[in-house]
Amino acid sequence: METKELIDKAIEIIKTGGIVIFPTDTAFGIGCRIDNPQSVDRLFSIRRRPRTQATPVLVGSMQMALPYFLNPKDIVRQLMNQYWPGALTIVSTCHTNEIYSPIRGGTNKIGLRMPDNKMLLDIIASVGVPLLGPSANFHGEPTPFTYASLDPELIKLVDLVIPGMCKTRQASTVIDCSTEPITILRQGAITLNNL
Repeated sequence: METKELIDKAIEIIKTGGIVIFPTDTAFGIGCRIDNPQSVDRLFSIRRRPRTQATPVLVGSMQMALPYFLNPKDIVRQLMNQYWPGALTIVSTCHTNEIYSPIRGGTNKIGLRMPDNKMLLDIIASVGVPLLGPSANFHGEPTPFTYASLDPELIKLVDLVIPGMCKTRQASTVIDCSTEPITILRQGAITLNNL
């Protein structure tokens, strides 16, 4: 299947509630639209992920991200401007009534990231809402940084797989901006200076 045809198919599948595996700039991700609880439940079930563990969400732009955060601090915008698109997941308090509980792990926070991958940004823009974007592995298993390292059993459970390359092949850095001082929850591809 040609790349454009594959992308169009992925957009259609995600729009209608399906689940797709795709390359990001960091690792292969598995995603569905943020606003379909049935799809979210299916994704958690496929990954065997506890519903108390929040999952990262991928956005197509700062403009798409900001409405999900509740009164984002200046540092949130600064980090977006400096590191997006890129391998930085920003965690902050969110509008809980607009985000299905398992996505935020039952907390009042959400982690958002704008991936540095044009194909994926085009897909998110076409779908029109953020996508869940955890790594494409069963819970507790190694993160897949290459197409070849995807688990064949996982592939069988999704609606489409888009092959491709992950350029950094390193997990994103995760920073919690809801705390004082802000907290690095996971040191990944981006090293933050002068916080």
